[in-house]
Amino acid sequence: MKGVLNLYKPKGITSSDAVVKCRRILGTKAIGHMGTLDPAGEGVLLLGVGKATRLFDYYLKKDKVYEAEFCFGYETDTLDGEGQIIACADTVPVLSDIEKVLPQFIGKQKQIPPRYSAKSVNGVRSYKLAREGKAPDLPACDVEIYALDCVRQTGENTWLFRVHCSAGTYIRSLCRDVAARLGALATMVSIKRTRCGAFTAENAVTLEELTERGEHALTPVCAALADLPEYRLPDEYYTKLRNGIGIALTQDCTGDFALYCKNELFGIGCAENGRIKIKTYLRD
Repeated sequence: MKGVLNLYKPKGITSSDAVVKCRRILGTKAIGHMGTLDPAGEGVLLLGVGKATRLFDYYLKKDKVYEAEFCFGYETDTLDGEGQIIACADTVPVLSDIEKVLPQFIGKQKQIPPRYSAKSVNGVRSYKLAREGKAPDLPACDVEIYALDCVRQTGENTWLFRVHCSAGTYIRSLCRDVAARLGALATMVSIKRTRCGAFTAENAVTLEELTERGEHALTPVCAALADLPEYRLPDEYYTKLRNGIGIALTQDCTGDFALYCKNELFGIGCAENGRIKIKTYLRD
């Protein structure tokens, strides 16, 4: 069994919980998620099954789209609705004010992660330190926001935002920073991941659907790598490739590619010193 599972994670369970449930449903231990989604969040959670677990680094770097609700007027210690309120403010912006500052967040920038996050500090998760009252000051990380829109008002002082961003972006931190730019406070009270790379929420499979469809719900690895250019070696290189013997490039290429020989996917390759290097071996 091998492939990528586009799971629609429900609210209320961790990404690790989702992995455990999928292992039970599919009857295999070789399953791992490719980037966490908050327990209170829902939407696209990609899981690798079988050798597709080796695609972790590949999918972790994919851009993502989120829909999240920001509630203005207060801030919690976790920057989301699960935390304790630590500050309140009377300033609540109107739509015209919000729309004026959003363009300022487009592009590459430095972002400070939430203290309650999975960032590692000397080998310890930041959220564990925060729970012990030892919340660290985390260094800013490089992120990029490609698009940021205020979609509509969903409740009193609450607005729905759509964010298209790079991997590593914290929407809770974005909520905090947008509010700060407006001279206000805000907390993210809901979040849904609607896209990760080419996988969307509309095409995601629920746990119930996975129970019914089993391994037929998996996306074949070839299809999961459809956004990569294909590099097809002539058939005579098949034995060398299978035995790990170095092969000189037979065509010009830049960046990563899906490496095929005899119509069989060997993995993700790249050029290195004029030769083919398999970065991620996927062949059974």
